[in-house]
Amino acid sequence: MTKTTLKTASVLAFERKLDPSDALMYAGSWDNRSNSADWPAIALQEKSVRGTISNRLKANKQDPAKLDAEISNPNLQTVDTAALPADADTLKVRFTLRILGGMGTPSACNNINYEARLQAVVKGYISEQGFGSLAWRYACNLANGRFLWRNRVGAENVEVQISQLQQGEAANCWTFDAQSLSLRHFDVNGDDQNSLKALADTIENGLAGERYTLLEVTAFVRLGDGQEVFPSQKLILNRDRGDKSRTLYEVNGTAGIHSQKLGNAIRTIDDWYPKTEASTGLGPIAAEPYGSVTTRGMACRQPKQKEDFYSLLDNWLLKDKVPSVENQHFVMAILIRGGVFGEAG
Repeated sequence: MTKTTLKTASVLAFERKLDPSDALMYAGSWDNRSNSADWPAIALQEKSVRGTISNRLKANKQDPAKLDAEISNPNLQTVDTAALPADADTLKVRFTLRILGGMGTPSACNNINYEARLQAVVKGYISEQGFGSLAWRYACNLANGRFLWRNRVGAENVEVQISQLQQGEAANCWTFDAQSLSLRHFDVNGDDQNSLKALADTIENGLAGERYTLLEVTAFVRLGDGQEVFPSQKLILNRDRGDKSRTLYEVNGTAGIHSQKLGNAIRTIDDWYPKTEASTGLGPIAAEPYGSVTTRGMACRQPKQKEDFYSLLDNWLLKDKVPSVENQHFVMAILIRGGVFGEAG
């Protein structure tokens, strides 16, 4: 079968190759972080508050009489909160990250010729480029504490400890001052460079399937006694009247950050997308097929530009149009992300 008759498989799916657990949150003292194994877990608390009406009003309710009537109705709500105890100044966040090999082998594919072509393309990428560039960026996002999200903002100190686990024991350990590493780029100089290179090599070996790779990631964030912390927020699609207006995520009574949110932070490596006026100052975004940035309501990789994942993949596999090196990295990052990519009937 020639390349001109090769068609995209209608069933095509990939398992994610970066598989984080949920992250759990604990509280303690910064000076005692070397003995954090017995730190107590952070539990969620329920709080009822009487808020004021502050939303933008419709034009027919902006006259003084109607506004007074609106204000007289209090905004009563019940929310989940999480905070450090009054005698603890440091948040501990811990999760594990499993790195899987088998790149290029889909978990489901109903076209044997397409699968063979895909495996050949991935093998060629590994031979020419390798996973070094992607592994370096994943390592940076672990070391800089991006996965802490809002918990990282305004912290006095942030330390990230990463260990490679073998048979339950730490084989290699690296410690990073997360605040010394940028969230805007992946250039690293100084003392952290060697440690990051060793971590990136470990991730690269895992992606290449050369050895079993499991990392334990622990972050210590010095916020201040009693300060609020920010677990993931659960999405409740159908709320009844009187339900909590904010429900936070917990695992067996311990506040946590969802694995999906951790994965999103780790794969925030795509700064190869086409630059436009709308994306000015955006920095790296999560590797997504269309470069989706939900907080801005925009897609940085529009199909009309032919730099979205599907256009790049089809041109590469079906038309033998090899993308730029940067877009090759992007395509492989999406395969590492995993998902269902079959062509709709």
